[in-house]
Amino acid sequence: MAELTWGSDAVDAEPFTLRGAGGAPIDGFHARPEGPVRSGIVVHPDIGGLRPLFEDLARRLASHGFAVAVFEPFGRLPADERAAMDLDARMEAVRGLVDSEQLGDMTSAADELVARDEVSTVSALGFCLGGMYVLKAAATGRFDRAASFYGQLEVPENWRGPGLEEPLATAADVCPTIAILGGRDHFTPPDDIQALRDAWADRPDCEIVLYPDAEHGFVHDPDRPAHRDADAADAWRRVFEFLA
Repeated sequence: MAELTWGSDAVDAEPFTLRGAGGAPIDGFHARPEGPVRSGIVVHPDIGGLRPLFEDLARRLASHGFAVAVFEPFGRLPADERAAMDLDARMEAVRGLVDSEQLGDMTSAADELVARDEVSTVSALGFCLGGMYVLKAAATGRFDRAASFYGQLEVPENWRGPGLEEPLATAADVCPTIAILGGRDHFTPPDDIQALRDAWADRPDCEIVLYPDAEHGFVHDPDRPAHRDADAADAWRRVFEFLA
């Protein structure tokens, strides 16, 4: 997280078990500042799921005053099965996800932050697969603001399953939302971006920020070849301003 700099607050952080939709036990991670809490953030990670990269992200967000909950999107699979899954296997597993469960887990995580940290507002933030789910969660009425980093605007063909709806179907009904997108991201082609612009044509509280030379995944993992230092730093600045 080289471009998400540490804030000034000391942080308390620990793993926890989220009681997700239907009472399912889901692996999670919670972080909060030792001082006053500004608001809450539920993070839906990328397809790689909950791992040290996102635990570090949670701590860094907490150092800026946020209470943060991250959870494993494939948390209903046995832990040993998840541990054996490579990226291709996770890509294949997406078609088995169910929106009501994922969005219910996000709602449960938001409720957890309210109970643990006594926050009055909770935002949703996610990357890639998580960015797609943030766009859907933003239309549930549970979240006050949302930040989607390169979330798919149309479910990719090889991800489609009976439990997944299209993000654009509810895009006009979202809470105030910022979408961080790359101009060279094959997951968000120009036609899809234009469709989102059309959905938000009468929504001055929603914003698309497009980085023309950026590919998919250019912000959240500095070890990726696609990472772009200056664009990532600017994206985080804009998101913090939006969530303030």
